[in-house]
Amino acid sequence: MKINYTHSAISDLNILPKEAQRRIAKKMRFYSRLDNPLKFAEHLTDFRDAEFRFRIGEYRILFDVV
Repeated sequence: MKINYTHSAISDLNILPKEAQRRIAKKMRFYSRLDNPLKFAEHLTDFRDAEFRFRIGEYRILFDVV
């Protein structure tokens, strides 16, 4: 699985504390190596922003699958 970040996601990530940035990056690398990372994702009912989300600590990572 390949991960592409939007410009707004990069901006949002850059304002977080360094420890949170590392934790999110580490977890996203973990998910990208899995055969089925969606088993850890929650399917969202309102698709305005994204179709799925991961919860990483107190943060939510919204994403779509293409």
